[in-house]
Amino acid sequence: MSAVRVLVGTKKGAFILTSDGSRTHWDVSGPHFPGWEVYHVKGSPIDPNRLYASQTSGWFGQVIQRSSDGGQTWEPAGSNGFVYDGVPGTHKWYDGTPHPWEFKRVWHLEPSLTNPDTVYAGVEDAALFCSTDAAQTWQELPGLRGHVSGPSWQPGAGGLCLHTILLDPRDANRMIIAISAAGAFRTDDAGKTWRAINRGLKSAGIPDPDAEVGHCVHHIAMHRSRPRALFMQKHWDVMRSNDAGESWQEVSGNLPTDFGFVIDVHAHEPNTIYVVPIKSDSEHYPPEGKLRVYRSRTGGDEWEALTNGLPQRDCYVNVLRDAMAIDSLDPCGVYFGTTGGQVYVSANAGDKWTAAVRDLPPVLSVEVQTLP
Repeated sequence: MSAVRVLVGTKKGAFILTSDGSRTHWDVSGPHFPGWEVYHVKGSPIDPNRLYASQTSGWFGQVIQRSSDGGQTWEPAGSNGFVYDGVPGTHKWYDGTPHPWEFKRVWHLEPSLTNPDTVYAGVEDAALFCSTDAAQTWQELPGLRGHVSGPSWQPGAGGLCLHTILLDPRDANRMIIAISAAGAFRTDDAGKTWRAINRGLKSAGIPDPDAEVGHCVHHIAMHRSRPRALFMQKHWDVMRSNDAGESWQEVSGNLPTDFGFVIDVHAHEPNTIYVVPIKSDSEHYPPEGKLRVYRSRTGGDEWEALTNGLPQRDCYVNVLRDAMAIDSLDPCGVYFGTTGGQVYVSANAGDKWTAAVRDLPPVLSVEVQTLP
């Protein structure tokens, strides 16, 4: 029977949860890097033993950690290229020259689909880096930050963060990223050039309805079998694109609120998607204090509340943009973490939920690996 490994980044370290294919009993390892903010932990899709972690401290800066044994041991990877310059409490400019683009932290790590030593990093202030030597050295893909709209990018409430990196499994030259609060961008030439893909997005406070940038995208999801279909949770509005981001249509439908941070896609049903609605951009908790995951089996518009096993009173947690993941078992498992420190698991695609662990530090990210 296959096993699963759930990688959890929190505000005070990383935790690793493991279970067999039943996903009913969990072993918990951690905290790894205790006391540090771990914005993201993710494993290689082709080498289950290779993990990468983004470890951040306001005092000591940014460290990328690497494991080659599934998280049993870790070693700091190289910082050459973008990170902390060795002086506590300071950070580096991207290229060592004074300008308004400052490196602050790594929000998202995305290992290659074909090479375990290649990994991408989305950082704040918004830029994209790549390492081809297992995170020892890093090189910026400068075409993104050099986009003609770059000088007009503004930070969202969480910062000017590049938080989503989607690699197209059918086209090695295509990548889609999202920046809060600039919008979504796509490259079709392996990162040399980029263009904004925000047509159809509507955002309050932007007077031009056809504005190329300025949209606060919270997360984008893709199913590997249908990479041209994209699903977006925006700062207000759930959106869908059927043409790799060329155009977007709202699919919020009957959701109680269309504000939220996370969105993901069923492992075997590319038209089934999941969101966790939050009351508003000023009240980051579930409507009515009821924690509900919503599932659409139609690619949006028609949504059903999934509540079995989730608290339905006095619940005021949030679910952040990287804090949901889905395994590849059948039925697939759905996982999400909360700012209250719970990691919830459904072993039947959302029909019933249990808490795999409670009382962790606030959860920043959740990823899952299916193991042989």
